[in-house]
Amino acid sequence: MEAEARFSVSLKNPEAVAAIVSALRHVHGDDIARLMLVEGMSLANLLEAMFSAPLTHREAVRAITDGLDDFVITPDLGLMWHLKYVYGDEPGSLHVMDMEIATPDGTLASRDVWLRLAS
Repeated sequence: MEAEARFSVSLKNPEAVAAIVSALRHVHGDDIARLMLVEGMSLANLLEAMFSAPLTHREAVRAITDGLDDFVITPDLGLMWHLKYVYGDEPGSLHVMDMEIATPDGTLASRDVWLRLAS
């Protein structure tokens, strides 16, 4: 009888990653979600999936911000970077529409940031 291979991944924010995985599975199905997690996706793709999932907007934003530590981010951001929220057009809006990453070298749009789950 052949031994079953088991992999263990230590996550910094398992609840946030679970919410992200659930949202990706809900929006794209199991196979595509797995591919996106392993091969990568843009931050814009993740935002779109999270905002389409059955989560409140606030829960989606929280899961993304908390879960980023468990993803490999490309391009390499170095040690100093900051997540910036892009809010809706209404004056005083706190409705997050997009995210950007500010670095000492400039700001990256969500479509220019690639994420894959760290293994």
